[in-house]
Amino acid sequence: MASKTTNPVLGNRALNRATLDRQLLLRRAPKSAMSVKGAVEHLVGLQAQNVKPPYYALAARLDGFDPEELSALMASRDVARLVTMRSTIHTHSADDCLTLRPLVQAARDRELTQFRKGLAGVDLDRLGALARELVEEQPRTMKELREALLKEWPEADPFALSVAARCVLPLVQVTPRGLWGRSGQVTLTTAEHWFGRATEPVPAPDGTVLRYLAAFGPASVKDMQMWSGLTRMREVFERLRPQLAVFQDEKGVELFDLPDAPRPDADTPAPPRFLPEFDNLLLSHADRSRVVTEEYKARTWKGNMAYCTFLVDGYLAGIWQLAETKELATLTVQAFGKLTRSQCDALAEEGERMLTTMTSATAHDIRFGTFSE
Repeated sequence: MASKTTNPVLGNRALNRATLDRQLLLRRAPKSAMSVKGAVEHLVGLQAQNVKPPYYALAARLDGFDPEELSALMASRDVARLVTMRSTIHTHSADDCLTLRPLVQAARDRELTQFRKGLAGVDLDRLGALARELVEEQPRTMKELREALLKEWPEADPFALSVAARCVLPLVQVTPRGLWGRSGQVTLTTAEHWFGRATEPVPAPDGTVLRYLAAFGPASVKDMQMWSGLTRMREVFERLRPQLAVFQDEKGVELFDLPDAPRPDADTPAPPRFLPEFDNLLLSHADRSRVVTEEYKARTWKGNMAYCTFLVDGYLAGIWQLAETKELATLTVQAFGKLTRSQCDALAEEGERMLTTMTSATAHDIRFGTFSE
């Protein structure tokens, strides 16, 4: 929405540096300032469609990160994996699992309308009660849950029943799924059962808007809506306006921010960072040009697959792949454009750091190439 008043303008690089700072990507947070659990909460969760991305996301953001730290939090049920924003799996703290999911439940309810035909004749209240009984009796795979629900509604579409179960209920993926270095199929129970306490009443969205701005701001109303999957957030921002700083971008779009949040100078150096597939940085704004240039925006996906990416000077600059054996970890870096020698050296240093942190291989090899579509 175009601003009707003259607000201070934040250029693209200024937005880039501010967002990187909030995302802990301009400089890693030291352990003395932020714990692993604190980072998960500050970032309002981590994209977790696959098991490894949350670990790599934190390795890029926390100084001295050890993957076993996040794994231990999962094992102790201090954090868990469940569907929240944008109908995707996120890793959240236990508190956020029990509060954010009720907040975005309206979006999950809207999602179900796409499956009305496959759910004809299905009583969703009955489905929720039956699914809860099943997964709280013992954790179930989605296949087991779907087969049990089909006995009750044999004419329903099996996939639609699966979607309905995860939309109606806050289903947590139980461990060992999600633990570092462990394998396990997706097995589900309710958040209430997993954490041993009830979900919170649906909270007012105001607090979550402020948390979003702290982690992703400055941002527009549409940005927050894209991140959360919620709609009609304009009135919330208007309610908060008196306590927010208001800017506009170079296109005239109104941006909101916390008054005391860091907004570094646009010329602040931004070191290279290796990000996992589906990283929050690339998916949490309606206008992603603060990190992704127009010419590169279609290069992070191929079909339904997302690539791991890296940043140079704060912007998306290419993709990376990792091949690992017990003896050798090989990092292949493919740039979208030409890199300078100093940029390659900085990427190699950052890559070595990532390999040391995230692999147990005794030797490392870093190779540079050019991206080919």
